[in-house]
Amino acid sequence: MGVNLKVDFCSHEAAKYAVMKWHYSKAMPAGKLIKIGVWENESFTGVIIFSRGATVNIGKPFGLNQTEVCELTRVALSKHNCNVSRIISLGIKLLKKYNEGLRLIVSYADSGQGHLGIIYQAGNWLYSGYHTGEIYININGHVMHRRSVHAKYGTSSIEKLKGSKKVYASGKYKYLMPLDKKMRKKIEVLRKPYPKELKNA
Repeated sequence: MGVNLKVDFCSHEAAKYAVMKWHYSKAMPAGKLIKIGVWENESFTGVIIFSRGATVNIGKPFGLNQTEVCELTRVALSKHNCNVSRIISLGIKLLKKYNEGLRLIVSYADSGQGHLGIIYQAGNWLYSGYHTGEIYININGHVMHRRSVHAKYGTSSIEKLKGSKKVYASGKYKYLMPLDKKMRKKIEVLRKPYPKELKNA
């Protein structure tokens, strides 16, 4: 029996529920978000979230401004039958339909969570390399990106945030999905062989 898969925009409440319940971060990304829900046989099974990313310079290496690039920041799914790469592909089609100027999507696989980026490899994303860990902030046991901390508290200064300390995140595998032929040709020079083993295993 086949699975009736539906991918469509969802509410902030539904997205937050999925992230808190099914994503290892237990935290919503900061900034403007595009939240795409996933349903299998009419049952809500999760969310895909696209955002501006953790840095305002996300598009700079590719000669793009902030309206031309975004980051796939969350894939939060419960038990599901459809391939994640297929779900993401449908989510991207919906994203493109309502964001015509978008040219590139960036995503990362966190080696500290045992993620190699298999779902991106299955979706034919371009792998551009391994990036060493960034500095995050631990506030009373909650680890957050500096941008998320600043958005919530108005500062990311360790000196001003009580009960906070710096923590070093694990490295990440960077993947790129070009959305037009010119962009694909432009970033093709960055392509590296897909990783097969975790660097931080």
